[in-house]
Amino acid sequence: MSEYCISGYCRRTDSARTVFYEEGEGADCAWPDCVYAPDCPIAREISQIDKQDGG
Repeated sequence: MSEYCISGYCRRTDSARTVFYEEGEGADCAWPDCVYAPDCPIAREISQIDKQDGG
């Protein structure tokens, strides 16, 4: 199981933040249900990691 720290701009909080993502456990943000996920650079990175890891 891999763990990732992903930094970027979060529209939901309107600030920069670091999100902790753990494979199989999810992220400490609203991903994947956040209404801003389609435009979120953090969500894009999490989705890319998830696909690479076979999620």
